[in-house]
Formats: sequence, C-alpha cells, structure tokens
Amino acid sequence: MGTGKRKRKASPSARPLIRERNPVKRFLKILGPGLITGASDDDPSGIGTYALAGASLGFSTLWTALVTFPMMTAVQFICAKIGMVTGMGLARVLRRHYSRALLYPVVAGLAIANTINAGTDIGAIAAAVNLLVPIPVTALVVPIALVILGLQVWGSYRLIARTFKWLTLALFAYIGSALYARPDLGEVLRGTLIPTLSLDARFMTMLVAILGTTISPYLFFWQASQEVEEEISMGRRTLKARRGATDTEMRFARVDVTTGMFFSNVVMYFIILATAATLFKAGQADIQSAAEAAQALRPLAGDAASALLALGLIGAGFLGVPVLTGSSAYAMAEALGWEYGLDEKPRRAKLFYATIIVPTLIGMLINFVGINPIRALFWTAVINGFLAPPMLVLIMLIANTPRIMGERTNGRWINIVGWATTAVMFAATIALALTWSP
Repeated sequence: MGTGKRKRKASPSARPLIRERNPVKRFLKILGPGLITGASDDDPSGIGTYALAGASLGFSTLWTALVTFPMMTAVQFICAKIGMVTGMGLARVLRRHYSRALLYPVVAGLAIANTINAGTDIGAIAAAVNLLVPIPVTALVVPIALVILGLQVWGSYRLIARTFKWLTLALFAYIGSALYARPDLGEVLRGTLIPTLSLDARFMTMLVAILGTTISPYLFFWQASQEVEEEISMGRRTLKARRGATDTEMRFARVDVTTGMFFSNVVMYFIILATAATLFKAGQADIQSAAEAAQALRPLAGDAASALLALGLIGAGFLGVPVLTGSSAYAMAEALGWEYGLDEKPRRAKLFYATIIVPTLIGMLINFVGINPIRALFWTAVINGFLAPPMLVLIMLIANTPRIMGERTNGRWINIVGWATTAVMFAATIALALTWSP
C-alpha cells in the first residue's frame, strides 16, 4: 500500500522521547503541533466571540466548551493522522486523490477568510498593547505585523515551534482573570452541566459563532501540515520516508492533540466564565472586541483581571496570526505544487513565503481603511461556515479510504464522533443562513 503502519523502527530523533523515563519530561516533549493548534484556536477573534457570549448570554453557553471538546479532538486527530500516514498536508492529499475543481475553491475561500481574520487579530494585538502601554493603536499595527513576519520568514521551523509553545502559556491569563471575577458557583455549575438551547435568533447566532470559531477549516490544514513539518525536521525529507506511522507515533500524536484541544477548551470556558461573571452581571453586553472586554473588566474585577486579559490577548494574537497565514500558505503551496515549508530558505520557496507575507500585509492594511472589524469577522464566519462542513466530509472520506490510509483508516468510535461533528457543522451552517439578517 505504501501507507499504514511503519514496519521500520522509530527515527533517531524519536528515540530519546521513547527512552525518556521521567513521565513529566516525556509528556512535555510529546507536545507539539496538537498543543499549538489548540492554543491558536483561541486567537483574538475567537476570544472576542467567547467574551461576547459570556457578556450577552451569561453562563448559559459554558456547556459548549464540554460539548466541543470531543468534536475538536476527533477532527484534529484525524487531520494529524492523515498528515502522518500520507506524509502530505491536506491540500496535497486532495490534489492527488480528488478533483482540482473541488480543491481550488476550498483553498481560495480559506485564504480569503484567513486574511480577514489575521488582519483583525493584528488590530486586536495592538489594542491589547494599548491597554497596557499608552501608545496609539495605529502606531502599533505595522511593527506588530513586521515582528510576526520576521519570525515566520527568517526563523527555522524548530525556533517557530518552540516560540509558539511558549506563547501558549499566555493563555493561562484567562484562567486568572476568571478567578478575579469571583463567579457564583451554583450558576457556573448549572451553565456547565445543563445545556441551554433556544430558538431565539440571538442565541442561535451566538451558538453558530462559537462552533464556527472553535472548529475552523484553517486548523484542519495547519494540523496536517505541521505533522509533516515535524517529520521533515526529524530527517524524513522524502515522501517515501514520511509515509506510514508506528503505533508509538500515533499514541504520541493522540496525547498531543488531546492535550491541545483540552487546553483550548479550558481557555474558552474561562473566557466565557470571566465575562459572564462581570460584564453580563453589570449589564454590559455591548462589547465589540476582546480588547473592549479587557477594558470593561477593569472597574468590575480590578486592574489585575484586565491586565491578565490584555496579556493573554497579546500572546494569543502572536500565536494566532502566523497559524492563520501559515495554514493558507501551506494549502496554496500544496494545491499548486510549489516548494514549501518553514524550514526552507525564502529563496527556495519564494511563492510559499509570498503567500505568508502578502496576506499579512493585506490584513495589516484592513486596520487603516475603515473596514468595521466586527463586520469583517462576520464575513469570515460566513466563509468558514460554508467551508467547514464539506471539508469535514472530505476529511472523513480520506480517513476511511484504505487506498490513501492503508491500515490506518478510522476506527468505529472516532468515526461516530467525526460524522456527528460533520452533521452538527452542517446544522450550524443552516442555522446561520436562517438567523442571519444583513
């Protein structure tokens, strides 16, 4: 078959991990693409969505963090498995096994949505820095964009991966801010354990927004491509060398992805909790961004909570923007057959790096041309809402095709969760169409 279980031993790069006897050290070394993907899901636009959910609907959406955890974990593990077993990113798998007429619109839609999202995230980082240091937001936008580009263009994959792993720590600030808010335990437990559903247009729109920002197409492409990058960094530079995966490698990937998705949903949970306990209680539901939520928290939960939210937002932005532009670049390069990879020199992969630089600069300009960021994010959600369900169908079909996956096709339980997630995302798209008013 050429795919499936590897018959050879683990690579020299993986052997120290297998031999590590200290369970804590081994666990920390296992963490990589899954942790980064999970943390990047809590980018500033996602944080803004969760903050708005807490501010406008209180504790009634806390349960979504529990429900989306298995959904995210199943989908991202399947994407990781596709990358590891085939040795290719999602777009390259689609190019090889499916019609180009299907591939190109998906990649184009992904690139447009990610560019808009990256632009609003750059503005959010600037606004968060402004909360801590009195520098005008417009003066911060360009330097922030250039710092992000510098890391992506001139940093090696290992440097970028290490930097991203450290940036995930910033998201713990949201847990701290929730504790400062001193929520009512009884209300928190009810909101967490008793799902609230309403056919009210406002509630349905918010529920769709939560699902759309939590299970996003860019994460599918990023996860698979980063698994390939991990293998390349281990010395498996040819497609033949990367194909297949050992049981140990699959187990490590499962731990990595599960940890990343758990971390992502814990952060999501505490953002909703913090804003529900403060802004909702104070009747301040009209917030337009994550930075506004941080600012509004100051008189209600104290300067420390506001500062923690701002710090978390900065870290989330510096993590989220490169993942957004990077996932687009990987998808376009794989779809069009370009040289690609964060370990490649810019002169060898000019078009790949161009598709990182140009969207970042376009996103940066969004902050200067008077485009309403909330409106821009809404259209991003619309694009992602229509991209995610068919992409999930393709991912599930790929993961169940022996010709592509060999012996690593999906088992029963991951199929159940994966197809259930697909059905929920289709329902979310329909709900978005029914509840949207221009």
